[in-house]
Amino acid sequence: MGKLILVALVVVYVGGVWKFWTGFERTNFQRSLPTRISLALLWPVLMVNRSFRRNFTKALKG
Repeated sequence: MGKLILVALVVVYVGGVWKFWTGFERTNFQRSLPTRISLALLWPVLMVNRSFRRNFTKALKG
């Protein structure tokens, strides 16, 4: 059961990275590769920030 939860969490994380990466152009963030990489990889931690959540939603709606 624990392995199934871990796999589900990894799938959600990778899916979030992918959706944010592909929709990054719709956000208000600086258009640089290091910014894009760091924000895509740290998205679960940054979800506590209201501004980031708004931009993350913009990226996902594409």
